[in-house]
Amino acid sequence: MGNSLKAILAFVPSKKCQKYLLEDLEEMPVDKMVDLSGRQMRRLPLHICSFRELVKLYLSDNNLNHLPPELEQLQNLQILALDFNNFKALPLVVCTLKQLCILYLGNNKLCSLPLELRLLQNLKTLWIESNCLQYLPEVVCELSLLKTLHAGSNALRTLPPQLQCLQELRTIWLSGNLLSEFPPVLLDMPFLEVIDVDRNSIQFFPSLAHLPGLKLVIYDHNPCRNAPKVAKGVRRVGRWSEETPEPRKRSGAVVEIMLDEKPLLPPAAKTEPE
Repeated sequence: MGNSLKAILAFVPSKKCQKYLLEDLEEMPVDKMVDLSGRQMRRLPLHICSFRELVKLYLSDNNLNHLPPELEQLQNLQILALDFNNFKALPLVVCTLKQLCILYLGNNKLCSLPLELRLLQNLKTLWIESNCLQYLPEVVCELSLLKTLHAGSNALRTLPPQLQCLQELRTIWLSGNLLSEFPPVLLDMPFLEVIDVDRNSIQFFPSLAHLPGLKLVIYDHNPCRNAPKVAKGVRRVGRWSEETPEPRKRSGAVVEIMLDEKPLLPPAAKTEPE
């Protein structure tokens, strides 16, 4: 009953209703963080935009499909979570928050990203998984400080060659897409540490042994005829990953992931900026 009531009150602009949604959050929290996840909100309470020193704003798991222009006042914001909402387009006001380091946009209905995204030159982590992307927007390739890109569970068939311009990129998650071949651009990115192409349609893997930074490659659940060759010490997760050379008979063996460095795997919870 409480969640249903909040969903109704989210439409009502009166101060009493907004106060109920905010649960008496009248002043800027000491930790400079506001978490309004899972409130069934359809609109962001404008009072939040008055917290000009806010650093972290979590709006996950609501019913948002737009954001007010007043959000631009939050120029100190570093983390913004908009995942699990109903956005069909990224509100342009997000692109005015130039201090953003981490942006979560997963599990929405995005088919593209605006060119204005290039204004977020401090962005280090971008999650756009589980949307409706049929191609990786080229504007992503202009985010020069990007370190982690999660674009899994979309409908990507290829990656733009401009991606190799992201020389700070260390981790790329592409699981659950429509890749029919290993993206050639990744072969020209020696600084990559983690490549995940799990659950695609890749039939053949080129050698990855020339990538000096590579630590982990996940290629399971592909109809591949071979395992990617990697340099010594690189962990592989997929068919035949424990055997060299490749076996003559096809095997379904899968290696358990045992990593000393847990950040190499997709985090279950949202991360903080470095």
